[in-house]
Amino acid sequence: MESSLIGQGMALMLVGMGTVFVFLTLLVASMSAMSAAVARLAPPALRPSPSDRPASEDPAVIAAIVAAVELHRRGGRGS
Repeated sequence: MESSLIGQGMALMLVGMGTVFVFLTLLVASMSAMSAAVARLAPPALRPSPSDRPASEDPAVIAAIVAAVELHRRGGRGS
């Protein structure tokens, strides 16, 4: 009786693992197909020109960030 129970358990395990493997394979294939379709159909991304600097590259913002980090490292609290 125990051998049939172990056999049933092994069969159930193989069916479960096979189902997960097939599902993941289909998921990867569909994601690859969608990625290829979007890459083919979507317009190319617009690249910003070098003269368009984001606000995070503003010298005043950088100075404020550096000052805040230094204040934090010293353990102080601003007034």
